[in-house]
Amino acid sequence: MPETILITGFEGYGGRADNPSAEVASALDGESFGQSTVVGRVLPVTNHNLRENIIGLIDVHRPEVVLCLGLAPGEKMIRLERLAANYSRFEIRDNSGDTYEGPVVKDGPAAFDSTLPLDGVLAAVLECGIPARLSNSAGTFLCNAIMYHTLEYCSGELPGTRCGFVHLPYMPSQVSHLISATETKRQLELEQRADLASMALETQINAVRAIAGKLAATNQSVQER
Repeated sequence: MPETILITGFEGYGGRADNPSAEVASALDGESFGQSTVVGRVLPVTNHNLRENIIGLIDVHRPEVVLCLGLAPGEKMIRLERLAANYSRFEIRDNSGDTYEGPVVKDGPAAFDSTLPLDGVLAAVLECGIPARLSNSAGTFLCNAIMYHTLEYCSGELPGTRCGFVHLPYMPSQVSHLISATETKRQLELEQRADLASMALETQINAVRAIAGKLAATNQSVQER
């Protein structure tokens, strides 16, 4: 039977017009991997309806896999998150102008582990010659929150659905803008910036493509047993 891999990204935020997670989700929308087809969607960077937005997509598409993507400024490689904590602490405002500190879900479990086969996914990305690593913290902004909402909801409503989160680096164009802004403003020495790592968008797309392919193959192998 046809299966769905739901991949979500976020729009630009924090004064950034672009977000590689949105570009990757849009690029992979409609791609097929065996019996699995990707549905790629871009979400607004707002906390007040984040849960409703991701649950709405899950309810409509009933995916076998939910892979959420987000930007990690300064990250040097593809970063696979192991867990989502039930805690938010925004260091910047979301795109609605709001900040928040407190639980992602009141009285919810302290954390949820990713339900993706992370070791296999990591190996699939590395086999493509793309640097990647596992991470024990998805942060305290909306990336962590959407991972938590997804895992919490699917654990009760779609327990067979595997869910996880992947952080992506800046695109080179974003770092070029940062360098230009740093040179123009002359408020910070270039060597002091810790957020200048980047990865070509096509490389990021290929990394997430490898992840989707691995997850689709894993689904098929489970069904054939």
